[in-house]
Amino acid sequence: MASSAPSASTDRPIEWQRDDAQVPYREALSAMETRNAAIAAGDADELIWMLEHPPVYTAGTSADISELVDPRFEVIEAGRGGRYTYHGPGQRVGYLMLDLNKRGKDVRCFVHSIEGWVIDTLSDFGVEAWRAEGRVGIWTQDIDGREAKIGAIGVRVRRWVTMHGFSVNLDPDLSHFGGIVPCGIEEFGVTSLAKLGKAVSQEQWDAALMARSQEFLDALAKTGRGACAT
Repeated sequence: MASSAPSASTDRPIEWQRDDAQVPYREALSAMETRNAAIAAGDADELIWMLEHPPVYTAGTSADISELVDPRFEVIEAGRGGRYTYHGPGQRVGYLMLDLNKRGKDVRCFVHSIEGWVIDTLSDFGVEAWRAEGRVGIWTQDIDGREAKIGAIGVRVRRWVTMHGFSVNLDPDLSHFGGIVPCGIEEFGVTSLAKLGKAVSQEQWDAALMARSQEFLDALAKTGRGACAT
């Protein structure tokens, strides 16, 4: 399912694509690489793609093999930044293929803007989340009162066009994260909206995220003018 939304910093629309069925990770990776090249060449519009994957572990460019504890699922080199991440049913993934030539060539601010977008969307479902100094991703308070990760972020930029993006745990099997040290951080757990007592469907999450997309694009527009929120 695809739709288009106007862009804040370019007159070409951003395409939104939603897949309700699971998309194999290798298939998604190939599609991202193709779209990245087409956007860089000026032959395709930017794309925000919402989907889920079958269970898979992905390795970022900083992955440490010692953090692959139990490779019970296929392990795929992702090419993005970061370490090991799990993707699977019940986790909503957002892939962003955006042209930073038009939106500010600042990867740090790009990641910061994604974090803010996800944090604000989580607040719409009554979940307080935050950034954590030195730990990329989205964090919240788990049911035991401890800090836990509810969303992951990993991006790649090629020819100043982005790939990969973020994932948010709606209702995945959290035991699947036990095969890795998620993002290389051992001292904190992983949680989900469902574990926090929030029943949120794919459709509800995607709609809330899209409703806040203009704020995200506006943040990127500020980046393009040399400003980055802190």
